[in-house]
Amino acid sequence: MVTVAIIVAMVFVFQDKAEYQTLPKTMPVHYNGEQFAGSQSCIPCHQDIYKTHINTPHFNTSAIAAEETLKGPFDDSSHEVELIDGVIRMVHEGDSYYQTISSKTSGELMDKSRLDIVVGSGVKGQSYLSFKEDFLIQLQASYFTLTDDFINSPGYPNYKFTRSVTDNCIKCHVTFAKNGDFKGNTNIYERESFIYGIDCERCHGPLQKHVDYRTGKLQQMDHDVVIKIDTLSRQLKMDICVQCHSGLRAIQIKGNPFSFVAGESLDEYAKNYNFGRPDAQLDVHGNQYGLLKSSECFRNSSTMSCTTCHDPHRKQRGETEYFNSKCIECHASPKDLHQNSNLNSSDLNNCISCHMPLFPSQTMKVQLGNDTQETSVNIRTHLIGIYVDGILQKRKN
Repeated sequence: MVTVAIIVAMVFVFQDKAEYQTLPKTMPVHYNGEQFAGSQSCIPCHQDIYKTHINTPHFNTSAIAAEETLKGPFDDSSHEVELIDGVIRMVHEGDSYYQTISSKTSGELMDKSRLDIVVGSGVKGQSYLSFKEDFLIQLQASYFTLTDDFINSPGYPNYKFTRSVTDNCIKCHVTFAKNGDFKGNTNIYERESFIYGIDCERCHGPLQKHVDYRTGKLQQMDHDVVIKIDTLSRQLKMDICVQCHSGLRAIQIKGNPFSFVAGESLDEYAKNYNFGRPDAQLDVHGNQYGLLKSSECFRNSSTMSCTTCHDPHRKQRGETEYFNSKCIECHASPKDLHQNSNLNSSDLNNCISCHMPLFPSQTMKVQLGNDTQETSVNIRTHLIGIYVDGILQKRKN
């Protein structure tokens, strides 16, 4: 892997207190040949955005496993996951965390794996990845926030099992990772290539030239190379989000799952699994783009996109008033729209509760306790519409 040494110390101010931040000594090079700079290099010019972005689920969707990034009762031995052939325990030893699996009959230790990477911000849960030499696997246990307990990882059988992690698994949880196979089909990774979380450079592209230009190190350049997202067409803007919010894009056309960068057409790189199947059922988990595109709000607008309602630089979960204001920008008089309904005026202050209700996901299911049946996780649909008793009402033309 080609890397360039970057040793930069920067001073920035958080709450009137000077703090020093040192960038990693090496940053990877993207497949297009451009050097990553690291999100901390954005701080001198974009401090306010950086401060809010580091609190978002995007930024925190993966990290090195450590005390400050892991959720769950690791120091309570009573929390176990029972399998047909073994018992899973999560163990905290010194500065490291491990998953152990012991035989259900003999008590013999069958496996002990260190938690190297944590995946998930913890809003709904977290899963754990472990390196076996350079081979990356997902561990059997996951943390489920709703029960504040460990569970058998979603999609896992109820017996000791190992799942390999490839680019199509990891691509929506890290900014970049270099696979041992260019197509990204193996679970062999260069550990030092990982840029954790969905960071600045996942949406803006590798930025070392931008940083060098702004700091005067590339004086021969006559313009800034950074992509100005506001100047892109609606589809190219949305393609940045669509990378991860349009279902499984497992049909690779060009490059690999990390080849695409902002400003390019995503369809030139990969297609959704349901491409060419217009009647395919879109699940509420993962394919927010497909659902939004099917909404009348989207079809009747030439400008509506993901960022019409979502600010990717801010944590917005639970900000009902903010999202309500986005609906009112187009639907200026919600009271008139509901004049024939039995809604109270107070019900008009939370548009999404009725028009984007929660639905059980068919792809995100968890097994709770010893129950053999999987339980669907409820996720808010992005198919905006009028629902009666959970059924979308088709408007008459």
